[in-house]
Amino acid sequence: MLPPLLRRLPALILPLCLPLGLSLGLAGCTTAGRVLGQAAAPLPLPAGITVAFNHRADVRYRSPISGEQRRGDDLEAMLLQAIGSARRELLVAVQELSLPAVAEALAQQHRRGRRVRVVLENSYSAPWSEQHEAELSPHLRSRRRLLMQLADRNHDGQLSRAEIEAGDAVLILRRAGVPVIDDREDGSAGSGLMHSKYLLVDGRVVITGSTNFTPSCVHGDPGDARTHGNVNHQLRFESAALAAVFTVDFDRMWGDGPGGQQNSRFGQNKASGPAQTVLVGRTPVQVLFAPHRRDDPNHGLNLLAATLSQARRRLDMALFVFSAQQLTEVIAELQRRRVQLRLLADAGFASRSFSEVLDLLGTSLADRHCKLEAGNKPLTTAAEGVGIARLPAGDKLHHKFAVIDKRTVITGSFNWSPSAAHQNDEVLLAIDSPLLAAHFTREMDRLWKGAELGITERLARKLQQGRQRCGSGIARKGVGA
Repeated sequence: MLPPLLRRLPALILPLCLPLGLSLGLAGCTTAGRVLGQAAAPLPLPAGITVAFNHRADVRYRSPISGEQRRGDDLEAMLLQAIGSARRELLVAVQELSLPAVAEALAQQHRRGRRVRVVLENSYSAPWSEQHEAELSPHLRSRRRLLMQLADRNHDGQLSRAEIEAGDAVLILRRAGVPVIDDREDGSAGSGLMHSKYLLVDGRVVITGSTNFTPSCVHGDPGDARTHGNVNHQLRFESAALAAVFTVDFDRMWGDGPGGQQNSRFGQNKASGPAQTVLVGRTPVQVLFAPHRRDDPNHGLNLLAATLSQARRRLDMALFVFSAQQLTEVIAELQRRRVQLRLLADAGFASRSFSEVLDLLGTSLADRHCKLEAGNKPLTTAAEGVGIARLPAGDKLHHKFAVIDKRTVITGSFNWSPSAAHQNDEVLLAIDSPLLAAHFTREMDRLWKGAELGITERLARKLQQGRQRCGSGIARKGVGA
């Protein structure tokens, strides 16, 4: 029997060709997604691949934060099931891990003798309970307060030692003796960002996608019932070949572990090389680990540009950050070819001075110093089908996916930015599967309903204020950010 921690699985998608008691995604057949306690979803999945969306409209689960039923797949339960299935090894590389139940599940497996290793981004690798607010940035201060609310189980506004020990995920790992490093283990001050998001189980299962292992990325902010979590997805692959490719990336970062010879490799020191293609069942999965130097032809923006250029009829995109001029030029060419475009970006990033959404809409915005982005090239004719999704207050569109001609899915941790390509530790996937593409198209259709297209009232006000303050702006010299 699973321990109590691992019993919350109401929204796991299970292959229909397996008995309900078997684990997620182990089928060697074409499967249809199924949610426990719900009617069967109409969309099949390719063999060995499962996908979950935390804002999915047609399924529900009970949020462990609010205790209420909510729409979506339970991404945390997906992680817990995979961790609980491990018999030998668990490797985690994720920007942030602050879900106490996930940390406790890893700690339990470590105590059982499984080999557990965790890589985090250095901004999130210390226990929040040991941090002092006066020493934190505004973002980290806000994060600490949210996690304190999550730990306050009796909601009395006071944290007991027991609540802290049960609610601080990194502290749970430390107290259990789980080895943890961050991107300073190589002796540096850290890479651009250790932004990867993956879990490897026993050299046979890979879970990855856009999701950090945090309350705000999965369920919603503690203390704010309006939020349902940043809009995210997770993929599970049952493939020893793909797990082996990910393990090479993990081993480069891990080196000899904490306190050793500082032979960990992060950022460009990983020398990640070109994309590799692995068959998962009969599905080709292309995987690239970032970053690369700007003069390296293998870098992620080149892979994105080449893949997007293959579109002939339709291109859907749901993006957290889009700031790569190179990709705007590709999209502009697709528009000239009359490829149908749908692009939704996160509202918070879409209207920043470096946003390529502005270029696609045929406009520009100076930064707070009245400088324009270097190399900025707004389209002379605004692209159609570009806008922002309407989300619950406090949530962000955190996807980084595209669907090409209802066949090819681009996804991963990789935001569409020069920073992702040239500075950060990232994962970028291109998956050739009409079956999988249908699931992402359904998610895009959901986001598209009610989306605000073109220059919204909010953006128009911001543009007007910018022009009043800066006029047409000052051209910035150099390479774009």
